Amino acid sequence: MDRPNENLLSRLEQSLRQSRATRISLAAKLRELELEADAVRAELAEMDTLASQTEAAIYRLLSSVLASSSLAGLPSDAELEAAMRPTASQRVSYAPEARRQEIPSLRPNTEAVSERFLDRTIPQAVTLLLREEGGALHVNEIYNRLLEGGFKFTGQNPTISIAVSLNRNTRFRKVAPGTFDLMIRDASKAS
Repeated sequence: MDRPNENLLSRLEQSLRQSRATRISLAAKLRELELEADAVRAELAEMDTLASQTEAAIYRLLSSVLASSSLAGLPSDAELEAAMRPTASQRVSYAPEARRQEIPSLRPNTEAVSERFLDRTIPQAVTLLLREEGGALHVNEIYNRLLEGGFKFTGQNPTISIAVSLNRNTRFRKVAPGTFDLMIRDASKAS
């Protein structure tokens, strides 16, 4: 009687291990798909912005054509290009010194020197980084430092995942292309 029970117990344990391994694999795939979905949402938002800018340019162009008394001539290429440029209200302005910032290089083969970000989300980990830094960081540098802190990325485009995550979180603000800071700095550090 002991032998059949041991065999049954062994098969059940093996089945449990396989179920857990499958669950872990499926959870990893789900995380990848969620990150990819975030990247697609960011691309869709950018496409919406471009479509809005194009629509506004078409409206400005048609308005100027209809407003002019001479409808005989078509607008020149220069007029079309000028109409397609975003207006001042559509442009994102950044501080001049931020534009000159050199973009840090990615170091994907960076070895983790600690596990401080192992169980954290991107916003949690980046909040710690930006507080320690005392200022803004580019997503490439954030990526490098997260790797050093043991953060595990599952998607194919981790810097896009970082940017999308920070763009969606009201705790952060974009201060230059690809560069983020905390929305509110600690009052004790404000000068």
